Amino acid sequence: MDNDDEDFISKTRRKTAMLDLQALGVELVDLSNDRLAQLNLPENLLQAIAEAKRITKHGALKRQRQYIGKLMRDVDPEPIRKTMEGWARQSGAAIAEQHLAERWRERLIGDDSEFTAFAAEFSGADMSRLRQLARNAREERAREKPPRAFRELYRALHSIITNSSSANDHSADDDDEDNDTADE
Repeated sequence: MDNDDEDFISKTRRKTAMLDLQALGVELVDLSNDRLAQLNLPENLLQAIAEAKRITKHGALKRQRQYIGKLMRDVDPEPIRKTMEGWARQSGAAIAEQHLAERWRERLIGDDSEFTAFAAEFSGADMSRLRQLARNAREERAREKPPRAFRELYRALHSIITNSSSANDHSADDDDEDNDTADE
């Protein structure tokens, strides 16, 4: 009798687990086909997801989501969740880089003294090109012309910031490896 009590899962917990799987299935429906292919899902689940993407009627879509939730019971959801969380973190980092590039663009267009701060933070950047782009962007604003240099300055800054952060990531990985080998 004690063994039965240990294996007992309440109906509420089972239902909550099923709803969690259904919610994860809904997230899968929103993913692109490339991302779905990376998850190594069973063929019947991929077909159900593809069908859900084609359905437009509310009632039919609700039934299809429930069916996807049912199919999700046969799949281990943890690897899927971890992969999707990794994608979300990468997305957040990319957005942060974009915002940083936008802030630097505004600072550089607004004040020439900001170039010194930028050069200190991102050594190796082509400062003469950035100064020229900032000067052209100021002229475009003053003449109310299309923002060609404004956009080009953003692309240049974003490239510098992205390359700098990826170089920092690689050096951090190298430091971790050095620490791992030092522990041995």
